[in-house]
Amino acid sequence: MFRRALNCAVVPALAVAAALTGAVPARADGIPNAPGHRLVSQYDGAPATAAPVPGQAPPQHPFLAPSGRSGMHADAAGSATYPWSGPLGRNPRVTSRKIAALGGECATATFDSGGRLVTVCGTFAGFEVKLLDPRTLDTLAEYALPQRSSTVEAVTRLDFSKIFKDTSGGAYFYLDDQDRAVLADSRQHVLRLAHAQGPDGTWSFTVADDWDLTGVVPHDCIGWTNLWPSGTCDPVTSVMPDWQGRIWWVTRLGRVGTVDPRTSAIRSVQLTGEEIQNSFSVAEDGVSIVTDHALYSFAATPDGTPRVQWRQTYDRGTGTKPGSVNQGSGTTPDLFGDPAAPGGGYVAITDNADDRMNVLVFRRGRDVADGDRLVCRVPVFGAGASTTDNSLISWGNSLVVENNYGYENVTSLLLGKSVVGGVTRIDVRPDGSGCDTVWESAIRSPSTVPKLSTANGLLYFYEKEPNVWGIDAWYLTAVDFRTGERRWRRLTGTGPLYDNNWAPITLGPDGTAYVGVFNGIVAVRDDG
Repeated sequence: MFRRALNCAVVPALAVAAALTGAVPARADGIPNAPGHRLVSQYDGAPATAAPVPGQAPPQHPFLAPSGRSGMHADAAGSATYPWSGPLGRNPRVTSRKIAALGGECATATFDSGGRLVTVCGTFAGFEVKLLDPRTLDTLAEYALPQRSSTVEAVTRLDFSKIFKDTSGGAYFYLDDQDRAVLADSRQHVLRLAHAQGPDGTWSFTVADDWDLTGVVPHDCIGWTNLWPSGTCDPVTSVMPDWQGRIWWVTRLGRVGTVDPRTSAIRSVQLTGEEIQNSFSVAEDGVSIVTDHALYSFAATPDGTPRVQWRQTYDRGTGTKPGSVNQGSGTTPDLFGDPAAPGGGYVAITDNADDRMNVLVFRRGRDVADGDRLVCRVPVFGAGASTTDNSLISWGNSLVVENNYGYENVTSLLLGKSVVGGVTRIDVRPDGSGCDTVWESAIRSPSTVPKLSTANGLLYFYEKEPNVWGIDAWYLTAVDFRTGERRWRRLTGTGPLYDNNWAPITLGPDGTAYVGVFNGIVAVRDDG
């Protein structure tokens, strides 16, 4: 899953880290580069030729914007795939936009029907929903969200680990079928925001709907006027609609609920003793949610109350690894395969096994016996250095997983350091009898949510290699889906301001690749 993107955007201490690198402005509206920008390779490899990957795309969700435009993981199934091409590496040009003096990371990016970006960016003052021009990255409109309690706690108690373990406050949002952004803010309200252009040509956001969850979600949260709360604060992590149009929501402390947009009825249950820090995926057969203990399939009763269809535990290990936010799976579930086939299609996550993390594939049908649900358990990456906090890519019967072991936050890789890295492709056998490793790559992609263009056959990662001179060089990297070979990479910038800090790569309908970075957003597009 996407993990702590935006969190670094509110840490004053990290301004010192940027200052230590001697960042100098590239241009007034661009993100500054640290020294060494011209001492590293600007471009490696050669342009790729588009080689479409055959397969069936996940079903279009009736209440989401078209697949590829609607959210962090590109579609309701969490496939992280796009039906259009990303850049092929033909003289790729980099554009950046500095959003704030400190921070400003724009993580989840969606696209309205006019191709404009709808995103959420983190600043010291709080998160902002922004409408951006897809070419210039200029802000067309913005809507301020309330500051998260973790930010206040970090500043007042000098414990910055709090914000690095907080996935709430609006970072996980989706764009619906009417171009509206739906999110849960830090007040435990679910908002539906519309945007429109006025007669004078200016754009603005308006609140179309506001559903208050505080009647069912504990909300005694730290704030500037409530520095020492005595009760419980349970932040809302993510929201997604089901096939009937209900808005599902989950909280960090294991609450799972729904809002009926037609009646405003709110229903919820709690998974006691379990934590939810990932987003979740939706198909016609149910809602797939992973906690730090188990994988669930939910459906709703006639009145909207969440009901467990099945539950599958996994190896959660004995502790939290460097590169994980909690002691559990770091992945949003991937739904793939044919749900009409025997077993009802597949759902995949990773576990948190101590020595080597495993990719787990389960049959997701409601009628599958518990003993028959597991299809395969495949260990990945090196012993003692294996974890991921980002979702898998799924296409056809293939899965791609990256290794995030060793990345904690934007300070982790300063002065030329990197992670051990690794990327692996695993395929489920056609007869469902197990899984096989297709290829392994040494690509070091510290913390991004990678993506696949099925139109050109390229996987996109955000890469950083060790540098003996202490230069922190960040690259958009294209890898061949079929072979695992790096085809090309383009330098986006140097220094911690270009660290993506858990933000995903997003492919725009015009072929541009966008990456949220510490100081704002970067765009890479072919210019030849």
